[in-house]
Amino acid sequence: MFKAKRRTVVATTAVTVVLLGGALAATLLTQGTSSASGAKTSNGVVSYEKGHRPVAPDVTGTSLTGTPIKLSSYRGKILVLNFWGSWCAPCRSEGPTLAVLDEQYSKQGVAFLGDDVSDTPTNALAFTRGIGITYPSISDNGYLVVNDFTQAGVPVSDTPTTVVIDKTGHVAGVILGAANNGQITTLIKDAAVS
Repeated sequence: MFKAKRRTVVATTAVTVVLLGGALAATLLTQGTSSASGAKTSNGVVSYEKGHRPVAPDVTGTSLTGTPIKLSSYRGKILVLNFWGSWCAPCRSEGPTLAVLDEQYSKQGVAFLGDDVSDTPTNALAFTRGIGITYPSISDNGYLVVNDFTQAGVPVSDTPTTVVIDKTGHVAGVILGAANNGQITTLIKDAAVS
């Protein structure tokens, strides 16, 4: 019993440290700066120059309906990966925009994928069905995918966050906070230059 509680405390502490580190990175990145690493930030959008893009981690998970998902299966397509939760008010406001963009860009070789954090599949599926999202989402109740991206140096510290990955599996850009049509469209165009 004691070991189980200790593991829970250690796991919770580790997730907290990662999220705090990500929050600090996001705070620093949203100040409108440019760095020698090829990352430019402006108004909550981090964009990476070609040749300086971090590699997206090859995460695996299970969809809200129980289907296995592997990020590497999206190679060859631009991928819009949205971190969200049905409990998150900004996620709820950006959801309809993501549904429309998915429909608009799916014919152009752009895929959309969600990462549902700290949620239940029942609540998440009710949310996606209610606003018309048809693309899958990974069920990430333990923040494992968030942790993988944070460890790879990609600032995923809060919901919503949207990561746009180019066809080679490199991160073209990140939107910190609720994404709008213009931001996503710009990053998709940037990702096409790979």
